Amino acid sequence: MNNIYVYVFFMFAVTYAVRILPLTLIRKPIKSKFIKSFLFYVPYVTLAVMTFPAIIDASGAWWVGALTMAAGILAAWLGAGLFPVAAICCGIVFACSFLL
Repeated sequence: MNNIYVYVFFMFAVTYAVRILPLTLIRKPIKSKFIKSFLFYVPYVTLAVMTFPAIIDASGAWWVGALTMAAGILAAWLGAGLFPVAAICCGIVFACSFLL
């Protein structure tokens, strides 16, 4: 039971270091285009990494998730907005739920 305090301390230390180190180490404005673009896309990549497994596993069958994801990507590629893409994906999962 004493190990839980060690775990909590290390979680705190890592979280604190990730948040405070950039503030203390980077004092000048960032001029590198590469670093700016990297930092710009970090939130999008993080969101994608968190939602991708949920898309595949949400319906209970991997093939329904894969079909839904493909349809959502195609609809977004063709210019559909967020609500139409979500509605299309929900409709596909609803239709495929009758096949399970």
